[in-house]
Amino acid sequence: MTELRSIVMRAQNKWTDTGLPRVAMVRAQACADQVYQPMLHLVLQGQKTLSIGDEVSRYNAGSYFLVPVDVPATGQIHGNAADEPYLAVSLRLDPTVISTLLMEDEKNTKPPTGSCFNPVPAPAEMIDAWLRMMRLMDYPREATVLGPMIEREILFRALQGPLGGMLRDVARPDGRMAQIRRTTQWIREHYTEPFRVEPLAVMADMSVAAFYRHFKSVTAMTPIQYQKRLRLLRARWLLLFDTRDATSIAYTVGYESASQFSREYARLFGLPPARDAARFKTPTASSAPYIADVLTATG
Repeated sequence: MTELRSIVMRAQNKWTDTGLPRVAMVRAQACADQVYQPMLHLVLQGQKTLSIGDEVSRYNAGSYFLVPVDVPATGQIHGNAADEPYLAVSLRLDPTVISTLLMEDEKNTKPPTGSCFNPVPAPAEMIDAWLRMMRLMDYPREATVLGPMIEREILFRALQGPLGGMLRDVARPDGRMAQIRRTTQWIREHYTEPFRVEPLAVMADMSVAAFYRHFKSVTAMTPIQYQKRLRLLRARWLLLFDTRDATSIAYTVGYESASQFSREYARLFGLPPARDAARFKTPTASSAPYIADVLTATG
């Protein structure tokens, strides 16, 4: 873990490319608001609370969690981040790679249970594989050959753990993850527009009741809550990096009522829009959040 942390200390205060396919790293000192793409996330140092829909989870060093589909999330770093920043690595999930690891006969495989967002202690074998993966950052020629093998090893370790059933579901082209993934992608592309749930259920090839149930089991949100989180995360990004006022931004992200936008924004982030943005723009603010644009987030 010590060597892993020293490597990841090279990261920026955002998800940072490592040069290794599907592998990213982060060194953070503030809150973390973004859309997480399907990935396996390993915490190396510090603590973070992540709010995804109705679920709030706290992650400590040495734990990992799984994100099976795109999910908007808000987060908070805990502790003395200036001296000991939050460090983490992630592996973006490729269903094709996962499928090569699955046994042909899975009759005895347990179905996915519980939440994939719950922290799971990383076994020593997984941490060792991550260390060998991150060492390859300095050896690009070796990375070409060894990187894919180590990626498979990391995924193999995860498949043996409590989240293995969920990870297997990610690889199935006709499974519920693939069905829900189609609808989350559609909502991300049309997040400013009103929509009806019935066409999304058809898109997922499910009844409306089944779609609601599976969508919430995977994202911890209803479809409408999912859209609302996307709108609010996008609004926060605009408030920090755009010159428009809160009312204009409310209409830009799809709200028809500025007062409703302000209420829902304060409920999620703890302060009204203008006051929340101001605390990250003042000279006394210790650091800006590593908040990613929801349209381009790749963490």
